[in-house]
Amino acid sequence: MTHTVALSFADGNTLFFKAGHNDLLMDAALRNGITLPIDCREGVCGTCKGLCESGQYEMEYADEEALTEAETADRYVLSCQTRIQSDATFYYDFASSLCSHQPASLQTAVITELKDVSADTTLLQLALPERNSTLEFLPGQYANLHIPGSELTRAYSFANAPTPDNQLQFLIRKLPNGQMGQYLQQARVGDQLQIEAPFGAFYLREVTRPVYFLAGGTGLSAFLAMLDVLVQQAAPVQQPIRLYYGVNQVADLCQQERLNHYRTLLPDFDWQPVVSQPDDSWNGLSGYIQQHLPLSALRDEAFDMYLCGPPPMIDAVNQWCDEHQLQHGKLYSEKFTAPVK
Repeated sequence: MTHTVALSFADGNTLFFKAGHNDLLMDAALRNGITLPIDCREGVCGTCKGLCESGQYEMEYADEEALTEAETADRYVLSCQTRIQSDATFYYDFASSLCSHQPASLQTAVITELKDVSADTTLLQLALPERNSTLEFLPGQYANLHIPGSELTRAYSFANAPTPDNQLQFLIRKLPNGQMGQYLQQARVGDQLQIEAPFGAFYLREVTRPVYFLAGGTGLSAFLAMLDVLVQQAAPVQQPIRLYYGVNQVADLCQQERLNHYRTLLPDFDWQPVVSQPDDSWNGLSGYIQQHLPLSALRDEAFDMYLCGPPPMIDAVNQWCDEHQLQHGKLYSEKFTAPVK
């Protein structure tokens, strides 16, 4: 039995490798050319400390000066003492450059679908050649797409879970006069472009308490990937999953049928669109996402909140959480960079 292990680092890089059941994390990483920092290899120095953010493991020994009882309870581990029991993700609070590893390389992908899904949003689907191994990434991470005919790249979150045949989806907003938007207007199925991935420290952690997904515009992409992964899990997630999807105009909404389908696939999932500038025909939620969050529940219960969208949205939600002194939640966010032409 083998497991997929992801090592995520503070610089946003993620490394993937396969490990046998009950392999030591440190040994499995070394076999795959990843040299995690280490001094003692006996569970004493704490140099190889990381945080298990999803998956099952067993830790053999940890000196109390290397890991406190509180850290152990919070799923911190020593890589030299940790045996892999399932697919797992570990986070290290240092740059991946401290490890010897093969850097991400450009791969050539083929466009397999181009579909306008809202007034200004295109669903771009790519496929990597069959000779390539499965492109591993964590739901919520992004890829750099190289715009053909230029030296420019743009970063887009994956909008689906990894697939064995390397079908990759992205929601792309077509900015007025934007370089990617101009390219997509003349792109055709069968065209090639280059992709580099994965990147980003924004990804789904293990679900152990209620989860709130807050999407602004095409920030929805990251949550589509997360929902795909939750659907694929062998044991259905029983925790409540709530998605709030904010857009400016009703015409900006997309992937609604797909979101409705998740309601039938997950035990306790629901979503709500929020339109900040609705017309007279709109009967749903209006204004901004934070105005519709369940404040009493967030005050009383532990929760995880994921935010992906434009910086003003992320900043407004963070401010709202601070103002209401929500003490029991963890917030994870991915801000879009300022639009570049």
